[in-house]
Amino acid sequence: MPPPTPAPQSPGGGAPTGRKRDRFRIADMPGLYFGALFLTLLVAALTDSLPDTMIVGFATTVVLGGLLMAIGRLVPVIRDYGLPTILCTFVPAMMIFLGVMPENVVVVVENFLAGYGFLDFFVVAVIAGTILGMPRTLLMKAGPRFVVPLLGCIILTFVLVGLLAAITGYGFIEGVLFVAAPIMAGGLGVGAVPMSEMYAAQTGTDPSNFMGDLMSALVIANIVCILVAGMYNGMGKRGKQWFVGFNGHGELMRIKGRSTELSLPPKKTAASFLSLGKGIAIAGGLLVLGTLISTYLPFLHAYAWTILAAALIKIFGLFPRELEEASSEWGEMLTTYFIPALLVGVSITYVDIAEVITSLSDPVFMGLTVATVLISGLTAGTLGWLMKFNFVEASITPGLVMADTGGSGDVSVLSAANRIHLMPFAALTTRLGGAVTLFLTSLAVPFLTVAAG
Repeated sequence: MPPPTPAPQSPGGGAPTGRKRDRFRIADMPGLYFGALFLTLLVAALTDSLPDTMIVGFATTVVLGGLLMAIGRLVPVIRDYGLPTILCTFVPAMMIFLGVMPENVVVVVENFLAGYGFLDFFVVAVIAGTILGMPRTLLMKAGPRFVVPLLGCIILTFVLVGLLAAITGYGFIEGVLFVAAPIMAGGLGVGAVPMSEMYAAQTGTDPSNFMGDLMSALVIANIVCILVAGMYNGMGKRGKQWFVGFNGHGELMRIKGRSTELSLPPKKTAASFLSLGKGIAIAGGLLVLGTLISTYLPFLHAYAWTILAAALIKIFGLFPRELEEASSEWGEMLTTYFIPALLVGVSITYVDIAEVITSLSDPVFMGLTVATVLISGLTAGTLGWLMKFNFVEASITPGLVMADTGGSGDVSVLSAANRIHLMPFAALTTRLGGAVTLFLTSLAVPFLTVAAG
């Protein structure tokens, strides 16, 4: 007698289900139940019955972010150019601008992001998970050849974009901090969000004064990155080699035997409750340490000291493996599930659509944004070629990958270039490059008040 056929499982695991309606998922929930949750929050918002608490802040941002991501993914072609991220970033702010967002939703989300500290909650988890979860030898070596185009493209892009900004009258420091820095941070978590906090702390103003420009630069740059990656793919199909080592057709290096030095551990899809608990405790402790140091050494922001502390812990092996893995798993959990929630929170709290429209209508700002992507790609490609990489592959990663929106941006760029197998190198670029960019930005922040004066 044959064994019984197991009941079909839902796409995200959990209770068996054979119902088609459960196969449509939003925020990884069956669509029917997500809809019930959405309606519950909507009725509470419209009747002014939405509790202003941390848990409701989580629910509100996850539901709204999940809905906008799902809508963006339904649109063919455009979804590959970052539409889901764009919707999460600008639709909530647009709803406020048009006066259709319930006021109590705005209050709950603003308090959740700033008052209850979800911003620090997210950013520090990414910092701790990125650095402590990286193999020690990789952090110390980072691939002797790969580190040159990675760090070189960051530094040269900062300098060249700053010079272009100075020539056009935008201002050297402004060009670095408001255009190059957020774009080159390799993602929102270590880009626009913490940078707006640092700039606000330095100038004694509110992060919302900076978020519009930072987010605009980040999103526009991501679109340009995808377009350039697609052009590289098209050039590859024509088969023309402009010079020796121009196009590796997917092969990153012109020499063999180095890829193992750049390997990253596989991304985990599950973690234990105890591990996540340890991860949040470590991330919080690192933020406290960074804040404590910045109190006595205020020339660097607390985030920068947190990065340095995590790097030193990793380099000197001060944590056992279980704590490093716990930090990595906690960071992965937040970046896997809560990115849409963070985008929505930032949109509602910090993004002023009137300022965004002003930024987009500024030809100098737009030109500097496009120039940042092109300079990053060309400098990375050139430095990579000098280090025996193929020009196109090095231009894509670390070049274009440094200038996209991280995670989802990496996937879009590599897919457009038809080089998705380079994802481990993209992950290294985003992790290490983002931390370096944030650190370099913290060094330039004190000059912001000088430039303003």
